[in-house]
Amino acid sequence: MPAPLPGPLPPAQSVVAVQIGEIMVTPPVIRTPAGVLPLAGSSWHVMDHWQKEEKVATWAIVASILGFFCLTVFSLLFLLVKETRHHGTVQVTVTNGGHQYVARIPVADQFQVQQINNQVNYARSLSTG
Repeated sequence: MPAPLPGPLPPAQSVVAVQIGEIMVTPPVIRTPAGVLPLAGSSWHVMDHWQKEEKVATWAIVASILGFFCLTVFSLLFLLVKETRHHGTVQVTVTNGGHQYVARIPVADQFQVQQINNQVNYARSLSTG
């Protein structure tokens, strides 16, 4: 049987309940790059910001260049084809007392936004319970 280690035991690491961007909720505190906030009584706010980007599709550029040699004028119609891409950020704000931290998390689709909202709702439930 091995002998017990002498001296005090190292402190146990807190378990991360949820991580939202760079915000880690480890009850009973919230850890951010700017410092530590108490979890009890904290308020959470989520805003999503979407941007729409339109550009000429890559395949349309290739088709217009290749088609230029066969159908000179009509191949330029391919340049009217646009691709629409949505992208954005979700801004999560946590406030407790006079302290506030804002995390901006890049997202590519609505599923990621819903996942962040679910994580924030879980953090809200921890802060009231």
